[in-house]
Amino acid sequence: MNLEYFIAKRIHFRQDRKHVSRPAVRIAILGIAIGLAVMLLAVSIVTGFKKEIRNKTIGFGGHIQITNFDSNNTYELTPIVLNDTLKDELAAIPGVKHIQAFATKPGIIKTNEQFQGIVLKGIDENFDWDFFKSNLSEGDILHISDSLQNQAVISKHQADLFKLKLGDTFFAYFMQDQVRARKFTISGIYSTNFIEYDKLFILTDMRHIRQLNDWQDWEVSGYEILIQDFDKIDEIGDQVYFKTANKAQANGNMLYTQTIRDINPQIFSWLDLLDINVWVILFLMLAVAGFNMISGLLILILERTTMIGILKSIGATNWSVRKIFLYHSLFLIGKGMLWGNIIGLSICALQYFTGIIPLDPEAYYIATVPILFNWPLIIGLNIGTLLASILMMIGPSYLITKILPAKIIRYE
Repeated sequence: MNLEYFIAKRIHFRQDRKHVSRPAVRIAILGIAIGLAVMLLAVSIVTGFKKEIRNKTIGFGGHIQITNFDSNNTYELTPIVLNDTLKDELAAIPGVKHIQAFATKPGIIKTNEQFQGIVLKGIDENFDWDFFKSNLSEGDILHISDSLQNQAVISKHQADLFKLKLGDTFFAYFMQDQVRARKFTISGIYSTNFIEYDKLFILTDMRHIRQLNDWQDWEVSGYEILIQDFDKIDEIGDQVYFKTANKAQANGNMLYTQTIRDINPQIFSWLDLLDINVWVILFLMLAVAGFNMISGLLILILERTTMIGILKSIGATNWSVRKIFLYHSLFLIGKGMLWGNIIGLSICALQYFTGIIPLDPEAYYIATVPILFNWPLIIGLNIGTLLASILMMIGPSYLITKILPAKIIRYE
């Protein structure tokens, strides 16, 4: 057996309760445990929050949008047409999961008590309902058939504002040369808690918008492209751009490709800023845990100067003695990290399964604190904490080289 390891093990597991270092060791272990638990919570919450907001933004607009080049940042878009050949080329791009058409039309809902601007979003039978199914609170999704139905899916925010419920009817008004109205029946109510979009979007059959705009049956506002991996959005967005950049429409207009990052720069810039907060928390927690460990190690060394002197007097080298205390530190770090993982992951699991800690949806766009178990990141955080803690121990252990056996034994 490794002699240094054996001695460190004896020191760690057979400590006398009267030793001065015992409280310091416990504080060091507690510091590492709390520091790692806070780091795990910070990473899990921030990554979960980013994923929730990102998925909600994508749910309303897809990962990539293709619209008319002359369209401004409004919902009154000039129609486009994609031929089947171009659609097949886009669908063949690696990472593309789904392509769906959409049409939008701004309007107003008015009752005797309230009125509000809305965006009527028209969809067809190829629409991917996964996002809205997961956020559907009442009723059912739209079932597009050959016969045009006046059904619509509205948000809970809109239903509460206009005091509407499932099965009720409402009128939407659209400003053109003359005010045009459409009557809709509520078939479903969704709630994403993303107020910025919940207060706007109403989903219905795309043919209503074509009739309002006098469009042909093949004309749409644009196409949404869903991809499999968000991390590849810029790469796939570039490929879509190059395939559509030189494709002129019959009316001479060009196609315009944007990723969801381009469409909502404020939201994604805000999410990127959260990473800075996480790094600050990680640095501070690691620094606190490290200083606790350094203090504990120094107390251990000062308490065992006699042992160090004896070991040196029988031929032990400075590095050999330092390894004893580094092994001892490793035991302490391991125990602290074990408890840190237990505490941090237990709190994360409790929140993940129960949603016990609520949030204000109007401020944070979600109802409870989100948790994401990103296991590669959690494992990397543990490895990084372990390595950083060990590196911080190397410096203080240098104090051992200053202990002279002759002086220690003489004073003893």
